[in-house]
Amino acid sequence: MRKLILLVIMSISFLFSSAQEITPLPFSSYIKKRGGLDNAYEAVAVRKNATIAFLGGSITFNGGWRDLVCAYLKQRFPDTRFHFIAAGIPSLGSLPHAFRLQRDVLDSGKIDLLFLEAAVNDQVNRTDSITQVRSLEGIVRHIKINNPLTDIVMMSFADPDKTKLYVQGITPVSVANHELVATHYHLPSINLAKAVCDKMANYEFSWEKDFKDLHPSPFGQELYFSAIKDLLSSGMAPAGTFSLKRKKNRSKLPVLLNKGSFTKGRYLEIEHAVHDSSWIINKSWSPEDALGTRPGFVNVPMLVSSKPGSSFTLQFKGNAIGMAMVSGSDAGIVKYSIDNGPEQQVDLFTEWSRSLHLPWYILFGSSLSDTDHLLKVTISSEKNEGSKGTACRIVNFLVNN
Repeated sequence: MRKLILLVIMSISFLFSSAQEITPLPFSSYIKKRGGLDNAYEAVAVRKNATIAFLGGSITFNGGWRDLVCAYLKQRFPDTRFHFIAAGIPSLGSLPHAFRLQRDVLDSGKIDLLFLEAAVNDQVNRTDSITQVRSLEGIVRHIKINNPLTDIVMMSFADPDKTKLYVQGITPVSVANHELVATHYHLPSINLAKAVCDKMANYEFSWEKDFKDLHPSPFGQELYFSAIKDLLSSGMAPAGTFSLKRKKNRSKLPVLLNKGSFTKGRYLEIEHAVHDSSWIINKSWSPEDALGTRPGFVNVPMLVSSKPGSSFTLQFKGNAIGMAMVSGSDAGIVKYSIDNGPEQQVDLFTEWSRSLHLPWYILFGSSLSDTDHLLKVTISSEKNEGSKGTACRIVNFLVNN
């Protein structure tokens, strides 16, 4: 009996001592302050009137870290009037953000601070690296042209795939591109994907018991907030240090990383298409099946057809053209050409379409001459073997001009 009691005591002592030996890794190791948050501090602490925007996917849309950031700012600056813009939409990454930025964020007014996350969905959606750079740079440059003094925080959130890559000594492409753009434009960034990986390796917590999902548990949301709070606490300069000279320097943009970046991305309304009688504009589309939808992509006007051979044309001006559409279980294949060039086709059905009317963004062309063009789109008689039909449902066209 005594031996059993001694064994239990030794086990408890070992566990306690082991826990005591774990020193949490500081978030500062994963934060790059670069240009800091001087303008945001001036807006919040001096002018006492600030607009803070959150642009991202489902991790931004869901309750959690974003709510904690808002509460922290209001508590720290109780005399400041805040306007918070929650512009998170599940499933969307950098490409959609670049074209919805104007409508979903900038049309709401002058932005003082913007939190941007797209690394998870860029990887999940398999957005190619060049498109990631063009989109992220387009977002940053579009914002800076709108207001040179807007502070932008680039954030890379965690998921199991990124953890696996880091364990192999590989930096995930989407994280590398976030850091590339942040470095080029001297923006603060937080690499939470690396922080989560390293902290798990340091035995501070586990994914299965604590973090649980790429849509973080309350534990994970608190962890994200703690890192962001670290940046907000240390990155905002004291009042009076934001000189006129620094303001002038902030208005100068560096050369483009990629000449094809979507720096003037916007939506073009579906009414601009010239279509045959097989297409209709459903003024408030909603699904007839039981599949889920996403905010902003249900009960809104859509250009719709499911008849093979039905077509439309669209005149546009700019160096990129695409469409924001809904890909459900009956999504089809469309053929398209630009300026009567070679016909190509794109499959609108995705691996998630069986269970969700997924917002999906298609680029028909980029790096075009910045002039007038003509797009022609036709529904193919072919379809993905996993699809139930040949439907095409367009919410907006995408142009960069």
